[in-house]
This record gives sequence, C-alpha cells and structure tokens, in this order.
Amino acid sequence: MKHFELNHVALHVKDVEQSAEFYRRVLLLEPMPRPAFPFPGAWFHLGEFQELHLIGERTEPVQSHNRGNHYALRVDDMDAWEAHLKKEGAKYLPRRTRPDGAMQIFVKDPDGHLVELCTMPPGS
Repeated sequence: MKHFELNHVALHVKDVEQSAEFYRRVLLLEPMPRPAFPFPGAWFHLGEFQELHLIGERTEPVQSHNRGNHYALRVDDMDAWEAHLKKEGAKYLPRRTRPDGAMQIFVKDPDGHLVELCTMPPGS
C-alpha cells in the first residue's frame, strides 16, 4: 500500500461566490469543473495535480492560524506576490523568513482561512 500525493484541500466557506472571487483574483487560482453536488461549492487547480475545493454553507467559526490550521502554496517571486497582494488590498501578515531561509507570507481569505505563500530555502 502507498500514498501517491495530496489530492485536494477542502475549505468550508460562508459565501461561495465571494470566496471564489478571492481565490481567482487574489491568489490567481484557475477554476476547474466541479461535479453537480447538491450543495454550493467551487473547485480550483492548486499547481499541476492538487485541487482546492470550496464547500459552501459554513455556519461554524473558522479556526486558522499561521502556527495551526493552514496550507501552503510554493510561489516563484515573493516580491511580485507581495506587490500583487498590496494592489488587491488583501489581508496578510508581513513577510517573514524562516530559520532555513525560506520566505513566507500568510494571506487571509474572506472566511479567515490562512493560506501561506512560501519559497524554498536558498540552495534547494
């Protein structure tokens, strides 16, 4: 038995349209087809093989923190991403450098879920 890869991340959101707009406009994710589930949602590509599944009708509070529940997307150019986030008026924590030299920015979506944008450590 073996695992192949992380297939998808699912987030419970209050307003699917508002969240989908955030993931398209702010995080520049590409929408993808979604099966006709009997509840609202939206799906996006996360890189080449993984997916983000937004599931609507959230009524419970979101518990997300940079040292707790979050997921990370490896990005190419942290300066360009930070400029884009500023231009879009996104809520995010200031850029920081991990002890291994990788850079991180934590972006907050409309529901309060944190998404980490990160680079690889130098020399990786």
